[in-house]
Amino acid sequence: MKTIGLIGGMSWESSLEYYRLINEETKRRLGGLHSSKCVLVSVDFAEIERFQAEGDWEAAGMALADAARSLEKAGADCVTLCTNTMHKVADAITSAVSIPLIHIADVTGAKILADGCHTVGLLGTRYTMEQAFLKQRLEEKFGLRVIIPDEQNRQIVHQVIYDELCLGQVLPVSRREYQRIIRELKSSGAKAVILGCTEIELLIKQEDSDLPVYPTTTLHAMGAVDFALA
Repeated sequence: MKTIGLIGGMSWESSLEYYRLINEETKRRLGGLHSSKCVLVSVDFAEIERFQAEGDWEAAGMALADAARSLEKAGADCVTLCTNTMHKVADAITSAVSIPLIHIADVTGAKILADGCHTVGLLGTRYTMEQAFLKQRLEEKFGLRVIIPDEQNRQIVHQVIYDELCLGQVLPVSRREYQRIIRELKSSGAKAVILGCTEIELLIKQEDSDLPVYPTTTLHAMGAVDFALA
């Protein structure tokens, strides 16, 4: 079994889900008392969020590259970055270490393509929805058509993530808003929806959606287990 390296804390609410999912899946596959070999470096999200708000992605990349180097020194065999948004600085991480980064877009895109879906809606932080680092990778590498909500709905999705989910607040009123936005994505031609922020799975489950959902936290965690047990 290889050792999974996790960069967490963005937010720790979703990092907790990663740890649970990885260990549950490892036990499911191997049985008995098996659990996953993991190394976790957890950053202070307040610092990372400040870099995001200021647009200082270079500083954010340096901080996460340092975290990745710590994982490698601790014996990790891969890097699993427990966030969608910070994959914007994936290149800074991969250039800092010799171990591979398990990219969240790759495991998500591969699953969508395997299911025969080609047009998907994308929910996430406004950085993830509006910037190219995730959307473009899904389009160019997997040939997907990616639809995002309109500006007003993007703001709602983003605000719920930072003001509620990252603080551990899961509110029914916000679930209803997300459900409405998913229905609008469906009307725009989406055949499925990517839950493209690692906290969204705290709010939206398959039973809450009119469209098939692709939960990136779960898919990413399964990809890490695939790597560790290969």
